Formats: sequence, structure tokens, C-alpha cells
Amino acid sequence: MKIIFFGTPRFAAEILKYLVNKNINIIATVTPPDKKRGRGKKISFCETKEVSIQNNLPVLQPENLNCSKFINKLRSYNADLFVVVAFRILPRIIWSMPLKGSINLHTSLLPKYKGAAPINWVLINDENETGVTTFFLNEKVDSGKIIFQEKISLASNITAAELHENLILIGKKILIKTINNLDKNKSTLDYKKNPNSNIKAPKISKEICKIDWKESARNIHNLVRGLSPLINQNIILNNLSICPCAWFIIQDDKLKSKRVKLLLTEVLEDKIDIKLDFETDNKSFLYINTTDGVLSIKNLQIEGKKPMTIKSFLSGYKISDKTRIV
Repeated sequence: MKIIFFGTPRFAAEILKYLVNKNINIIATVTPPDKKRGRGKKISFCETKEVSIQNNLPVLQPENLNCSKFINKLRSYNADLFVVVAFRILPRIIWSMPLKGSINLHTSLLPKYKGAAPINWVLINDENETGVTTFFLNEKVDSGKIIFQEKISLASNITAAELHENLILIGKKILIKTINNLDKNKSTLDYKKNPNSNIKAPKISKEICKIDWKESARNIHNLVRGLSPLINQNIILNNLSICPCAWFIIQDDKLKSKRVKLLLTEVLEDKIDIKLDFETDNKSFLYINTTDGVLSIKNLQIEGKKPMTIKSFLSGYKISDKTRIV
């Protein structure tokens, strides 16, 4: 079975690498066009293209998915199946092209969390389970017939970066299972309907990332972990687009303001109340009062600096009674 793979970020690249290593017949890949980045405006390309080059796979990079030249090139491959992982929405003329259809690997248990950011929203909403879904593409986003699903439980402190890595592992396996079943033309597969759900996963905006201290400690903690690139206190997944970080503004006694990204927090269940908006010994801890509970700051990144623990932060930044956290 001849397959064309559509993908962009690291998540897709890791899946593609696994498929190639398992001798799945990938005959070409489709990725976004290269971009100029940084001060030097150097050309850079996505992780999926990088894996494609490493494995000598032809790469198509259309500016416009409806371009007739691109569509004709796709047709010329006479692929049996298109596999889509973390890519743009495909027009009907493309997803309907292969004989066996086009399938997508989605990082939620559909129909819940249809949309661009399911990894983030399952944590922000404090869900206790999530998973991956393979399904056929159709006219509506994330709404085609479901092929297979795999569930995992969620620990109460897991971050978006950790979940991202876990879903890569189970995503690889379920996608291989899906491809093998389609290759064998198993007519016994009972494809499930994919009804509408009120629980969506829209793209994360800058407004969502701004911390509102009027929320409860638990809600803020969930926002932080749902946007955090931290796997543990020593490992950060850099350049992970799904992890923009929750943030707030700290203003010192000279009224100088800096943005602070939160990477890791803890809800202090046993510390019922503190008298002020925050409490610190300026050595090892910073507790922030919320409308419901107290939040302990563990790891952060202040504007212009590298990520650090709260101890490292307090060793270079002294908080006084004139400091404001907004």
C-alpha cells in the first residue's frame, strides 16, 4: 500500500520516523513551505521535512493546497492512502483522492476536544483521561468516522510537554494498527460515528495564557501545567509550539515591570490562608494567594532570563512589600 504522509511539527516527525522504521511504504511527504527565521533570516524547515530528507523521501511544500500543480503532482503518485498528523485542514479535492481515503491521528478521545489544541485543553479542564484517535477525514473538522482509539489516565500534575511525549508513544502504535488494518481490507472493522460535542479545543490565544489571579489556585495550576514545556525540573522541550506558557506581570518597588512565565506550580492543600497577596522568605519559596487557595511557585522564567527554580529566582530578585503581582 502506497502512502503519502502530511505533517509539520515534532509530533508528526516522530510518527513519520517510526512508520519508516517499521517499513511502512511512505512514497512522499507533504509539509509547509520553508520559512526565514531569526535576525539572519536563515531558511529553516519543519521537523517533518527534516525526517523526510534523512530518509530520502520526496517532499512537497505547497503554498496553496488548492494549487492545480500541487494536486496534479499528488495524483501522479497514485497513492492508496493519505496519513495526516498535525497538519493543515485539507480540502475535499485532496482528502477524497486516495482509493482507501485519508486518515488523521488526533490527540484526544473524539468527539471530545475537536480542534487545534486538545493536549492543552484536557489539562486546563482537569480531565482524568485522554488518548488518541484515528479517523477518516471528511468535510467537517475532526468529525469523520472513528477507526481506533487508545485511552490513557492523566496524573494530576502532568504537564503539556509530558503528555505530548506520552501521546507520541501511543500514537505510533495506533497508527500502525490502523494502517495495517486498512491494508488488509478488513471489512469487519466497525467504524464508530463521531457526533458533535460541546467540549472543544480551540487554538490557544495570548489572552488565554494571561493568568487571572481571581481564579482558584487549582484552576491556575491547571492552566500552568496545560501550557508548560517542562517535563521535569531538569528537562524543557524547547521550541514546542503547543507550550506557550501561562504568564503574569511582576512589578518591583521601582515600578519596573517584567513578564514572568510559570512552568511548574503546586496547590498548597494544607496552607489555608495567607494574610497578603503573596508570601515569601526571599530564599526558597513564593506563595501566591488566590480567591480559593494558595499557589506555590516552583519553576519560572522571567523576561530576558533562562528558566529557573524558585530558589534561583529569589537569589537574584528580591521581593518586598512594595512588589506587585498582576
